[in-house]
This record gives sequence, structure tokens and C-alpha cells, in this order.
Amino acid sequence: MKFTMNENGFQANLEFGELRISSQENCGFRPYQLMISSIAGCSGGVLRKILQKMRLPFNDIVISTRVRRNPDKVNRIEEIHLVFTIYAEKIEPNKIEKALELTRKNCSMIQSVENSIKITEEFKIKRTYDS
Repeated sequence: MKFTMNENGFQANLEFGELRISSQENCGFRPYQLMISSIAGCSGGVLRKILQKMRLPFNDIVISTRVRRNPDKVNRIEEIHLVFTIYAEKIEPNKIEKALELTRKNCSMIQSVENSIKITEEFKIKRTYDS
């Protein structure tokens, strides 16, 4: 990847399109947003594949995150909590627990930050899209 400077940060032209990165939200994605997105997107993709391989039927996965940053250490990301809401008609919680264990072991983004950012997970099983 090649990143070039622009008036508000940096940009890269990637296969999918242009990626703009900036400390100003109105000019591009903030670096911490990309970090959180990488971890959530990777773990969600791995979880999806694992559930499919386990032949566990589900309709959707929604991932919410809570992030704790340390203002005394340049707003360093200290902890990321992932909440996986899995929409399924019939699925056993112990199977989701096993799938999440495998997800953690096989997500390259989680493994990349394993000793520097605390990653925690929880899951909810819902049958409908009601809140």
C-alpha cells in the first residue's frame, strides 16, 4: 500500500477505492476508527465463517463496540469490547461460546494486538430485529 499526503492527512488508492485518513472526521477516517473497524470487521468475518462451517443457521450478525482510551497516554486504545448480536431462530449459547473462542484464535487483527490492547467479547442471541 502507498499513502500520499493531502491537505488534511493521507490517502491511498486501493482496489476497492480511495481511503482518506485524517485526524479531522469531516476529512477522512480517523486512525482509531480504522483500528477498531479492522478488529470488528476481521472478527466478524471469521465468526461468520466459523458459524457456517459449524452449520449453525443464522440470519445476521451485528457488532457493537465500546472503546476505552487513555488520555494520559496520547489517547492510546487500552481496551476494545466487542458485542456480537447474532440473529438466529435456534442456536445454542454454548455453540456460540465455542465459535467465539475459535474466532479469537483465528482473527489476525486480534492476534496482532493481543499483548497491547485488551480485547473482550460478549454475545447476544436474538430471534428478531427488535431492540
